[in-house]
Amino acid sequence: MTDIYKKINDIIADARHIVVLQADNPDGDSLSSALALESILSAMNKQVSLVCGVDMPQHLRYLEGWSRVEKDVPHSFDASIIVDASTSTLFETFQKTQQYSWILTKPLIVIDHHQTTSGIPEAAVSLIPCAVATGEVIYQLANSLKWPIPLDAARYIAVSILSDSLGLTSEGTTVESIRILADVVDAGVKLSEIETARRELMKREPELLHYKGRLLERVVLHHNNSIATVVIPWKEIQQYSSMYNPSVLVLDDMRMTVGVKIAIAFKVYSDGKVTAKLRTNSDGAIADKIADHFGGGGHSYAAGFKKLGVTNYETLIQETVQLASKLLAEQP
Repeated sequence: MTDIYKKINDIIADARHIVVLQADNPDGDSLSSALALESILSAMNKQVSLVCGVDMPQHLRYLEGWSRVEKDVPHSFDASIIVDASTSTLFETFQKTQQYSWILTKPLIVIDHHQTTSGIPEAAVSLIPCAVATGEVIYQLANSLKWPIPLDAARYIAVSILSDSLGLTSEGTTVESIRILADVVDAGVKLSEIETARRELMKREPELLHYKGRLLERVVLHHNNSIATVVIPWKEIQQYSSMYNPSVLVLDDMRMTVGVKIAIAFKVYSDGKVTAKLRTNSDGAIADKIADHFGGGGHSYAAGFKKLGVTNYETLIQETVQLASKLLAEQP
């Protein structure tokens, strides 16, 4: 048992009530990792609270258990685990309400796979190995410590790996990723059932079809068409986010355009906040470097960042495009 595994095991052993936290940008990996831990820890007779400062996006609600995620940290707990994030700036919602300070009063474990982030210095222990998804890290941890892995936890681990590996096609996918997926399938997980549920929820309202067309018309190509950007204003965030994440509606279409190496969707909020979601192809795997520059996080193919107090979002977009152009030019 490694020192990190032992520290984690000791904290969990001493805790009766554990909070599992996701950052303000929940995705398939973070939600499925949280749900997997809930199942594993519950099987160890622990009380588990799932918490995220924002509502779960509509497109993740095919995962049974999403509705158990609360928006407030409980008043009493013994330890907390952050999944799929290792940068404190991603917990803006908790920081605004002082809940983040309350989290730090108890032992904090960080379990992530994004190795380019600045880390959370207040954490009692951080487990951030090289892996395609946080679910892969959780499986390795549970397997090594001989924690129970119920069938529903195995299912969530499969979702996590498939989500962040883009269906086992990303460069970060390893033999270990495939081996773990094979293990959970051998344990009884049916990948077809996961995909059927996902596809059913992916069906969109008719008005989103026309909105997607308008978004695609606004896409701007830069740097010899290698960088694609789109801006989503506050009015559209309000109107469409409850139905589907506007960024996710078009990022794949942008990324799959001939010549495009990186696609970036900017959301502009009414309070001066701007968020950016980045997706790349294999010849433009620089998303993590761009996100890290602006204080965000992620991996080389998928990352994101946010900036507060932005008075001119066009200047931020220009800076982002210039940085992306520079990084692309430096690639071998």
